[in-house]
This record gives sequence, structure tokens and C-alpha cells, in this order.
Amino acid sequence: MTESRSPAHFQRIYDANPDPWGFASKPYEQEKYRRTVQALGGRRFASGLEIGCSLGFLTRMLAPECEALLGVDLLEQPLEAARQRCADQPRVRFERMQVPGEWPDGRWDLIVLSEVLYFLTPADIDRCAGRVLASLLPNAMVVLVNWLGQSDDPCTGDEAANRFITAAAGPLRVEYQDRQPGYRLDVLASARA
Repeated sequence: MTESRSPAHFQRIYDANPDPWGFASKPYEQEKYRRTVQALGGRRFASGLEIGCSLGFLTRMLAPECEALLGVDLLEQPLEAARQRCADQPRVRFERMQVPGEWPDGRWDLIVLSEVLYFLTPADIDRCAGRVLASLLPNAMVVLVNWLGQSDDPCTGDEAANRFITAAAGPLRVEYQDRQPGYRLDVLASARA
């Protein structure tokens, strides 16, 4: 595939099912989110960014760890559900944009890319890594979560994670990796001097 997945692709998915991946109902999703938050090690963050926040389930779990948290997604439909889900979280806000072509203003000490990188082409993963590196605060953490199943997406989960890790090598180093049935979780941290 020569192009990253388009908004129209995801619009068709959400039109067919408002919770297409079963975030609300599948124990797999809840366990994955729990492990993702656990991988943060209890650390508090000044400014968090979640790319591909979808319906806001992980966003809600990340919110207590961040003084401010921005969730972005490329469709308004899931963002509206995310806003409702996090309505009682005053530190959380949401924006619609298509990463990596668009990128939010600001600098972040936590960036989470959960289940989004394999929807991008290798070139767009490289662009995304560049955007991440350009917007990190000192002592930052980047969390990647990638599904390991087979699909017709531009990359597999392993290809996407490995491509991002390679593109970000130097400024970011792998601090923690966890491979579970169905997904992998990679935590990258700013290289210490």
C-alpha cells in the first residue's frame, strides 16, 4: 500500500459500528490499556499527547497521570464520544487532525501512539517520528502500542514499531518492551546525557 489510511477509510468503519474495535466490551482492550498505563511507572507528566485517541477509553485512563492531556483523532465522530467520556476531566481536551501531515502546537513529556502506527506508510511513520522528536520536552516518554495481527494495512505492527524506533534512535532509546498475545508495547525515553 502506497498511502496511509485515509479519513474515509475510518469513516466507513465508524459508520458500520460506533465501537468498531470493541473498546467498551472486550477484556483484551481493557487489559491492554491497563498495561499501557502501568508501563508509565507511576510517573506524572506535565503535558501528554495521545495520537489516535478514538473513543477516549485510554484517554480517560491516562488523564490522572497528566497535568494536561490532548487527544487527537482524524474524525469528529469518535472525538465527540471521547469528549463525552472525558467530560468530567477538565485537564483533557481534544482536536481533530490527521497526523503526521498535521501536528498539534505544544511540547510534550508524554506521547502515546496506541494502535495507530501500522495505519501509516513507512514514510509517514518516519515523518511522525520526526514530529514527535521535534515536540518533546526534556525527560520525555513515548509509548507505542501495536497490534500484531494480519491485515491489509500499510505495515504490520512489528514493522511499524521497529520503523518508529529506528527513526527515533539517538534522541530516544528503548526503555521497556512487553509482548503480549495480540500486541506489543514499547516505551521509549529521552536519551540521558
